[in-house]
Amino acid sequence: MSVRFVIEPLAKAHKRDDFTCGNDRIDSYFRETVSQDVKRKYATCFVAREIATDRVAGFYTLSSSNVPLNEVPEPLAKKLPRYPTVPAVLIGWLGRHSDYAGQGIGEALLFDAIKTVATAPIGAHAIFADAIDDSAAAFYAAFGFAPLVRRPRTLYLPVATALSLVSP
Repeated sequence: MSVRFVIEPLAKAHKRDDFTCGNDRIDSYFRETVSQDVKRKYATCFVAREIATDRVAGFYTLSSSNVPLNEVPEPLAKKLPRYPTVPAVLIGWLGRHSDYAGQGIGEALLFDAIKTVATAPIGAHAIFADAIDDSAAAFYAAFGFAPLVRRPRTLYLPVATALSLVSP
């Protein structure tokens, strides 16, 4: 089976002006703001590019983050050191072009984000995802992410658990 997509860091050559995932906030962010966040080192951005056409099929961003320990679901929090915050990486934005719906792009982007976080030479106990709506929250929950106590659209998954999703 041939490889149809490649996931790579965002570059100037990636055409973003026709990206549409069906959510105006995500579309606007990717078209107009993401490059500024990357330049300022607020986030890194990775895109799924269709090799044959060079079209951007989707993207995600990662940023360093933390969350107060008292916002982590209790079954997870009781296993953690009593530091005031939990070191983490945030998936701030994740979008899949609507032309590629049903092709597993969202899952591939999520799994790539997990691998990127797990292999980075920096400590992070968890991956957080800011879901833009209930549908996005359900997407993350399907992979084992649990909502934070006070922020139900911010979901939490320990890196060790996340690795089990992507390891054979």
